[in-house]
Amino acid sequence: MSELEKTFEFIVNEEDSDVRLDRFLANILPEYSRTFIQKLIKGEKVLVGGKLPKPSYLLEPQDVIHLTIPPEKAAIPEPEPIPLDIVYEDAHLIVVNKPSGMIVHPGAGNVSGTLVNALLHQYQELSSIGGVQRPGIVHRIDKNTTGLLVIARTDTAHRNLAAQLANRTLKRYYLALVAGEFDNDEGVVDAPIGRSERHREYMMVNYKNGREAITHYKIIKRSEGITLLGITLETGRTHQIRVHMNFIKHPIIGDPDYGWDIRMAIAGVSPLRSLLLGKLKKVKTQLLHAARLQLIHPESGHPMNFEVSPPAHFAEIIELL
Repeated sequence: MSELEKTFEFIVNEEDSDVRLDRFLANILPEYSRTFIQKLIKGEKVLVGGKLPKPSYLLEPQDVIHLTIPPEKAAIPEPEPIPLDIVYEDAHLIVVNKPSGMIVHPGAGNVSGTLVNALLHQYQELSSIGGVQRPGIVHRIDKNTTGLLVIARTDTAHRNLAAQLANRTLKRYYLALVAGEFDNDEGVVDAPIGRSERHREYMMVNYKNGREAITHYKIIKRSEGITLLGITLETGRTHQIRVHMNFIKHPIIGDPDYGWDIRMAIAGVSPLRSLLLGKLKKVKTQLLHAARLQLIHPESGHPMNFEVSPPAHFAEIIELL
């Protein structure tokens, strides 16, 4: 057996009975996508009770799952002619307005269609600090979050921008549409974030094993059962805004993973506002947008400020509030 081959054995408990096999494995192994897991199952790399299952197999208590993951090939991203919305560029950095649905860099099961693939097609020089899979990537936003990212073109710029992130002179401002109404005009969520102990691909407020996470919010617009927030971060934990908004019982509208339920917003909206209700029912992804980015240019030392409007589907709902 290759030293790089990975094998796993899982025994299903009562809580996971009737869960699809592919979903169970994707939950317990968050470093691999569900699509990748499905390929392993179809490629006969998974056994349940010694038999070859389908991805849709519903688990039963005490099922014994054996999984083999073949040696990974070095996934070097290839340039792809994917259009990018470039807000600013020079010899040192690039500022991109990322669309919803685009992953920032390749990972297990996602080796194409990413922002990195698009950058490699358009730019010959990107920082090497992130390695071959993350050239130029200084920070990230979630796949379905839209808005501004800064990309480093040189190693010197990358180190400088990373230091700004660490000392908080690189500032990010988000717009978020959340469920519910607030009594106060602003607030702070100070609660540590770590991996979910049950579903490892998710994050959660975790006072035992989490890392410091601080989110500031201000009310921009109030409506029936819906609030538009302006959000700034002191820290940059994975899924931080989404986790914190869910934690304070105001999940981001459209968020499929952290507490959002369409009934939460509809319950607070008058039936007379049929246009708004119709828009809310069509929301398929979280309404979270990285609207502003403030940084110090790594070469000139001059302050730089960038701002982009939210995408049309988000902006239309804001106008209806």
